[in-house]
Amino acid sequence: MNGLALQMQEALGRDPHAGDLYVFHGKRGDLLKILWHDGLSMSLYAKRLERGRLLWPATGGDVAPISAAQLAYMLDGIDWRNPQLTYRPQAAG
Repeated sequence: MNGLALQMQEALGRDPHAGDLYVFHGKRGDLLKILWHDGLSMSLYAKRLERGRLLWPATGGDVAPISAAQLAYMLDGIDWRNPQLTYRPQAAG
């Protein structure tokens, strides 16, 4: 946790205590870590996929902003670039 926070400060020039979620992924694409400071303490969430790989946004640099929906899809192993409904809503009437 401290290593990620230091990396954010030194390499990316970001404040790890700003309250934003910072999401990192492993080289193999099966590990995701989320670092967050809530104003009182720092939290680290880690998730490793048993099968498959995380779909990560292409970046022109080191930082890629993502939406809350994209993060939720990533955590569920869903292709956030083209999510599909698994059912068709019925028309009212």
